[in-house]
Amino acid sequence: METRELRYFVAVAEELHFGRAAQRLAMAQPPLSRAIQQLERRLGVVLLDRTARAVALTEAGSVLLREARSALDAVEAAERRTRRAAAETPGVVLATKAGASSELLSKLLDAYAAEPGAVAVEVMLCGPAEQERMLRDGRADVALLQRPFDTTAGLDTEDLNTERQVVVLPAGHPSAGRPSMSMAEVTALKDLPLPRWPRRGGGYPDGPGPQVRDHTQLFQLIALGRACAVVPESLRAHLRDDHATVPVPDAPPVTTVIAWPPHSRSPAVAALVRTATRL
Repeated sequence: METRELRYFVAVAEELHFGRAAQRLAMAQPPLSRAIQQLERRLGVVLLDRTARAVALTEAGSVLLREARSALDAVEAAERRTRRAAAETPGVVLATKAGASSELLSKLLDAYAAEPGAVAVEVMLCGPAEQERMLRDGRADVALLQRPFDTTAGLDTEDLNTERQVVVLPAGHPSAGRPSMSMAEVTALKDLPLPRWPRRGGGYPDGPGPQVRDHTQLFQLIALGRACAVVPESLRAHLRDDHATVPVPDAPPVTTVIAWPPHSRSPAVAALVRTATRL
């Protein structure tokens, strides 16, 4: 299979619409349809169930979507890391979610800068789930990820810390003064629906909650009484007086990890990881 074919298939699989996928790829729809048909014939499987009204992935299509994403990320990563290795000034690109683990990040950068032979660290602040993608496609050399929100499969990692989660409510809400809430009670707050974050393909899941792309937007919606959110406890530092937090004991704990590609041989990445684990 060619990378061109994989890109075509991923676009159709993520959009589940040939017209939108063709527009995304800046090409006409007929050649895109022919390319997918040729790919199916070559593999000897049906990747997409097509009807007059909808396009859906088959089980084989779901497998190829997962594998194609990994393959395309690997190709992009090889290109980017090769170019970065040729740079005159060595450096490390570290990706992290904006607002998350800010205290840990500050300590890490200060401690690493004091190490002999430390190189420049470029920090890329990302939206939700973007730092994982940046690490996999080569835009970043190392990343701070959070389980269970981020997937670490196929990456080397070291756990750094684990924290509980809280629900963020408008300060005047009747539940704001409670000692704790369960996840069932949080989801039952019909007047404060949970937010909907974008999927990897850019679309949003169905649901009553507002569409959000970053925590600044989310916290403003919460202050206006339009949503609530279950977040790691450390995000309390970014809240204002018009927010309240209540512990959610049965919410899964959040573990911050430092992650890097398993094939990395960068001494700078290794030194950064050692510094992080010491902290």
